[in-house]
Amino acid sequence: MDLNTIESDDIGTVAGQPAVRTTAAKKVFIKTYGCQMNVYDSQRMTDALVADGYTATDAIGEADLVLLNTCHIREKAAEKVYSELGRIRDMKVERASTGREMLIGVAGCVAQAEGAEIIRRSPAVDLVIGPQTYHRLPDVLARVRGGEKIVETEYAIEDKFEHLPQPKRAEVIKRGVTAFLTVQEGCDKFCTFCVVPYTRGSEVSRPVAQIVAEAERLAEAGVREVTLLGQNVNAWHGEGENGQEWGLGRLLFRLSEIPGLARLRYTTSHPRDMDDELIAAHRDLPSLMPYLHLPVQSGSDRILKAMNRRHTARDYLALLDRIRAARPDIALSGDFIVGFPGETETDFEATMELVRQVNYASAFSFKYSPRPGTPGADMPDHVPEAVKDERLQRLQALLLKQQQDFGLSLVGSTIDTLIEKPGRQAGQKVGRSPWLQPVIVDEMAGEIGDIIKVRITKTGHNSLFAELA
Repeated sequence: MDLNTIESDDIGTVAGQPAVRTTAAKKVFIKTYGCQMNVYDSQRMTDALVADGYTATDAIGEADLVLLNTCHIREKAAEKVYSELGRIRDMKVERASTGREMLIGVAGCVAQAEGAEIIRRSPAVDLVIGPQTYHRLPDVLARVRGGEKIVETEYAIEDKFEHLPQPKRAEVIKRGVTAFLTVQEGCDKFCTFCVVPYTRGSEVSRPVAQIVAEAERLAEAGVREVTLLGQNVNAWHGEGENGQEWGLGRLLFRLSEIPGLARLRYTTSHPRDMDDELIAAHRDLPSLMPYLHLPVQSGSDRILKAMNRRHTARDYLALLDRIRAARPDIALSGDFIVGFPGETETDFEATMELVRQVNYASAFSFKYSPRPGTPGADMPDHVPEAVKDERLQRLQALLLKQQQDFGLSLVGSTIDTLIEKPGRQAGQKVGRSPWLQPVIVDEMAGEIGDIIKVRITKTGHNSLFAELA
């Protein structure tokens, strides 16, 4: 998996519905770390717990069940989880003193990587459950209530998507007019810096019928924009409705036919899986937004080989030429790792030169940090932290300048904006541009879910300001 979706440690909280089998409603609090896939997984866990009789809470102190849905991409991710578990343990002890139970669970990629070690180091934890087994969560909880401590991290043989309950229409409406939809999980690329093949498993593509059915339910509930998710989403493939093998491009064409679904996106992609049909989808589908996150990680062929990326900088640039020829208004986003073992100043300058050539609209950049069990962790010539810090600052300064320049290039232009939610300030609403920037408009410009034409008047730090065109 590339690092595109990692934006913050705490993306948000989700939870479930009223209990039906106990005298008092049980409440669940789920804290989500990391990527959009984890956000989606938290929603799916919510749906499973809804069916098991839980109700929502945004207050962790009220919860009968606390779940941490963890991410293993960031440095010291496991230690952050243990620190959080220490705070929750104290809450559990306090609750117990009043005669109320609080169950604690760890889910996600840290759960998959650490397994039983979590319960050994944090005995207050009642269950550890990996990303492939969320559909078993109600059964696991039943065993926990019977006095067991459960570690459920074996990869599921059955199709977890088929066994997950579907969210109620009211729950979908509450989540807003944009939605994530997982179509693919796992990764077979085995980049030497990445833990995902070990925590999420090998590539699995979700069946077409399930994807289309969920997309139709989302559209019927008022969702206007769907982002297809996968650790390596453009490797998705499956048997289509016509009995032929489909790739992601053909799937996008099918989803574009769903009434009410006005916008499509997908993330995260690998350059080696961008085929002709997917590029044609960018050319031919107005609903496929002109924004592509295509991680490269480094501009040095020597480092790319050490990372096992299996493409060169020239391959990447040639692919971008083809994509831009098909969709001239497309904006590019990327991922970068600085300070990979063995990276020299010459290697780093090759990355800077690639960034200058591409001219990114946005990007995510990180210092390399070794992940136990990955080949990169055992490589020689690790780069000193001070050198990594300095290089990251230089790279981020260049990327920020390009992002700002892209925003400024839109001033005076007329664009379509999807109104997404109320603004933070009175009298405002926030929309979403085709290139994923927040767009601030007057609250009278339209209703949430409307797609309106606006004229960009100025840029903010990370947003655009607009007036009705």
